[in-house]
Amino acid sequence: MVARWLAGLAVLLCGWSAWAQPGKQVIFERISQYHHIQVYDEEGVRTLSFNGSWETKMSLANPLTGHFEYTEYFQMPFLWNPNIKQVLMAGLGGGSTQRAYQHYFTNVMVDTVEIDPVVVEVAEKYFHVTETANSRIHTNDARMFLNNSTNHYDVILMDAYSTTPPYGSSLPPNLTTREFFKLANAHLTTNGVLGYNVIGQINGSRENLVAALYRTMKEVFPQVYLFPAQESQNIVFMGTKDPNPMTWSDVQLTGNARVRDHVVTLPTFSARARQFVNRPPSTATNATILTDDYCPIERLMD
Repeated sequence: MVARWLAGLAVLLCGWSAWAQPGKQVIFERISQYHHIQVYDEEGVRTLSFNGSWETKMSLANPLTGHFEYTEYFQMPFLWNPNIKQVLMAGLGGGSTQRAYQHYFTNVMVDTVEIDPVVVEVAEKYFHVTETANSRIHTNDARMFLNNSTNHYDVILMDAYSTTPPYGSSLPPNLTTREFFKLANAHLTTNGVLGYNVIGQINGSRENLVAALYRTMKEVFPQVYLFPAQESQNIVFMGTKDPNPMTWSDVQLTGNARVRDHVVTLPTFSARARQFVNRPPSTATNATILTDDYCPIERLMD
């Protein structure tokens, strides 16, 4: 009896120590229709977690810093269009991209579509996300929003993730197919750009998913480029309507011009532009084309 009691106490203490880590302060927790959402502060950084996966990080001292590096690649569309005025963002999370656009591009209108109303509540209460005349939030599924919209955007940014055990963060299948990209393309202006965040590597983890998404986007966009993050396994895809291919040197010259002309003022913009890749993944030729009828996202993530 004593032995069983001690064993139970050990398990309880082990679980408690994993949950109540020193210095970690949980300030919000709720199970929504879509996620187990938790917000906690630790060592000066606020973190948003969905089902145990990190979604957003933000410095408490300066909300414009502390974010994940990949979010800065969502400013790369300015390489193709210096006069961006209308942006659609699918996925809110803790609003790293929205805060950046509000700060750096005060004349740009950003529509955000977020499917989970609790995420909207959390972003506004804990991550300095505010609706303004130039930053509007719509609680909806991104594809349904586009289906019902007549708007056209200079940029569409995709950062909508769900969590699917045992795979962790997963792309919603209805936002990865050829039919979806055709719909998004129809809502882009003449020289519009679609940016898409994917957790994976060109060669390595989830490379089959990366190759499949590349090949699927190429079914719709004449040019698809990659920006692999340096500090994580994120890749931000850029699909452009411009059929003329850009080289690495073209991107560096254009990026430096955007900084020089104060079109963009993000301090790391030139460094992020140097991550530009204009070649397909090695397995893209034979990769799966994702369609509404066949979209094996979980198999590709395995």
